[in-house]
Amino acid sequence: MTGYGRGECVKDGFKFTVELNSVNRKQNDVSINLPKELAELEPRIRDAINAQLSRGRINVIVSYHRGAGKAEEQIELDVAMAKAYYRAIQKLQKQIKLDGSLTLDTILRAPGVLKLVESTVDAEEIWPGVETALQKALVKMIRMREREGKFLAADLSRRLDAIAMGVEMICKAAPVAVKRYREQLHARLNEAGLNMPLDDERLVKEVVIFADRCDITEELTRLKSHLSQFHLQLRADEPVGRTLDFLAQEMNREINTIGSKANAAEISQQVVKMKAELEKIREQVQNIE
Repeated sequence: MTGYGRGECVKDGFKFTVELNSVNRKQNDVSINLPKELAELEPRIRDAINAQLSRGRINVIVSYHRGAGKAEEQIELDVAMAKAYYRAIQKLQKQIKLDGSLTLDTILRAPGVLKLVESTVDAEEIWPGVETALQKALVKMIRMREREGKFLAADLSRRLDAIAMGVEMICKAAPVAVKRYREQLHARLNEAGLNMPLDDERLVKEVVIFADRCDITEELTRLKSHLSQFHLQLRADEPVGRTLDFLAQEMNREINTIGSKANAAEISQQVVKMKAELEKIREQVQNIE
């Protein structure tokens, strides 16, 4: 499922930012982009995401910035070198007998007087700040995914209702198909000059064999059960994507069996319609958490 979330946290002189975005994917795939000095936090970030999300490709971008106080700590002034430059410049002035003003700006521009010190970051100490920003981002992204989930649930419910309507029509058409077969068989026998009453034992036996061969009562019962369970799962407050995927596979199995047993055009037509709706359902459930 798709979603985006951004979280920020200011803590201990640092500002942490975490951005999350997710796209549809059947499995769970987390890609994390971290500053190299925070690389050891990757397992913790991955565990925090996996604890709340089970499907989708999740892209994570973590960044941090030092506050003003922290930035000042990175600059080091070499006072001894500044004094050495000052004395050397004064000495040069006397030797070459040149006048000129010697300012602080001149000294500060001299190489090595001001140094930018690369301070180290303790990933363990700053984890609480990163975690807070991560949780904020997760809350926002999950809310967006939940809104999408509601739209998907409404669409799936409509398609389930269409399949249920097909099931009811098949339930009504199945007994008629047996009766029609008996009448057609009787008519063909009469056309062939084999006058045979409808209650003839041989005719009745043939009709019974046909009825047994095309009996779809069990398949229709199981299909109704799967539809009911599917609706229940759509109302659940937990990840149901894999359960829905399984139910869709079982529904496909029952519909295929009904189609293979069908000996009536109206049943075959309904099977085609149900398979079309189910195919769209199977595509959608791949994206559901």
